[in-house]
Amino acid sequence: MIRIEHPLSHTFKQFTESSKAGGIILIACTLVSLSIANSSLGPAYLGFWHQYVAGLSIEHWVNDALMAIFFLLIGLELERELVNGELSDLRNAMLPMLAAAGGIAVPALIHFSLNGGSATQAGVGIPMATDIAFALGVLALLGSRVPASLKIFLTALAVMDDLGAIVVIALFYTTDLSFLYLLGALAVFAGLLVLNRVLRVMALLPYLVGGALMWFLMLKSGVHATIAGVLLAFAIPYSAREDDTESPSHRLEHILHKPVTFLILPVFALANTGIVIGADWAAELATPNSLGIILGLVVGKPVGIFLFSFAAVALGLCRLPLDLAWRHILGAGLLGGIGFTMSIFITNLAFTGTVDAINASKMAILLASTVAGIVGFSWLKLFGAPLASDPDTDTMDFEGSSPGPR
Repeated sequence: MIRIEHPLSHTFKQFTESSKAGGIILIACTLVSLSIANSSLGPAYLGFWHQYVAGLSIEHWVNDALMAIFFLLIGLELERELVNGELSDLRNAMLPMLAAAGGIAVPALIHFSLNGGSATQAGVGIPMATDIAFALGVLALLGSRVPASLKIFLTALAVMDDLGAIVVIALFYTTDLSFLYLLGALAVFAGLLVLNRVLRVMALLPYLVGGALMWFLMLKSGVHATIAGVLLAFAIPYSAREDDTESPSHRLEHILHKPVTFLILPVFALANTGIVIGADWAAELATPNSLGIILGLVVGKPVGIFLFSFAAVALGLCRLPLDLAWRHILGAGLLGGIGFTMSIFITNLAFTGTVDAINASKMAILLASTVAGIVGFSWLKLFGAPLASDPDTDTMDFEGSSPGPR
C-alpha cells in the first residue's frame, strides 16, 4: 500500500468555503425576490429591473455586464484547473470531462424528446447546466463527512459543465450576428494575447481595459457579451506554479471571489427570480418544457454523470480515484442537478421576450434544483463517508492496483 500526501490547495479551500457562504446568500436572495414579487410590491419590484439606464435595462446590465465578470471568474478557475489542477493531467481529467459530457447530453436528450419541433425546443440548453457555487456549497456543508477528492471531482466536473454551457451559449444563443463587431472583439483578444505571450506585460490594468472594449464589441456583435469574460481570462498571464500570488491571473481570481460570491450572484438572483406564482402554477409545471427541465436536472444529470463515468472506467479510459466509490459519483451526479444560476441565465437567452415561458421555466428550475440539492445532500450524508482518510482528513491511501467498480 502506498501512502500519498494529497493536500488541497489554499485557493481550492478558499473557493469551496466561499461557495458554502455564497449558496446560503443565494437562497436568501431567492426567497426575498419570490416574496416581494408575489406581494403588493410585486409590480413596482419587477418594473424596477426593467427600467432603462444608458441604453440597457437594469436587468440587462446585470445579465450582460455583471455576469461577464462572473464568467471571467469561471474562466480563471478553468485555467487554474487546466494548468495545475485536476484537469492538468489528461488521465485525471478524463473522468470529470466524460462525466460532464454525460451530464450535458442526457438532460438535453430528455428535454428534446419532450419538446423537439415545438416552440419550446430552444430550452434544450436549460437542463444542461450545473450551478458550481450551489453544488459545491451543498458539498461544503458536509465537510469531512465526504472524501476531499469528491470535492475536487465535482469542481472539475462543474467547471467542464460550465465550459459546455459557454459553448452552447456561443453557438446556439447568438442572434443578429455582426461579423464586423465580432472581428473587432477577436482582434482585441489577439492583442491581449500579444501583451501576454510576446510582450510579457504583467500589469492587470491593460488587460482589464482591453477586456472592457472586447465586452462592448461582443455585445454589439450579437454573440452574448459574457463570452468576453471567458476570453479575457485566458488572455491574462498565469503562472504554472500553484498558488503563485504574483501571477496576474491568481491575483484577479483572489480579487473577484468575494464580489462575485457576495454581490454579483446575489444581485443576479434578485433580478431573475422575481417569479409571479399564479393560480395555474401546477399546470405550468406540467408542460413539456417544464417537465423536460425538471426531469433533465433531477434524473438526467445523475444518470448521465454516473453512466458516462462508469463506461469510461469500464472501457479503461480512466479509473476511479481510490478513495471514491460509485456511491460518491452518484451523489456528485445528484448535486449536478442543481442548475439555478446557469439554467436561469440560459432561460433568459432561450425565451427572450416570452414572459410566460421564462416564468414557467424558472419555476421548474427552482423546483428541480431544490429537489436535486436535498436528495444529493441526503444521499451523501447517509452514504458518502470516505473509504479512507484523505487530504484534509490529511492523507489518502492508494492501493497499488486499479480497483474495480465499487
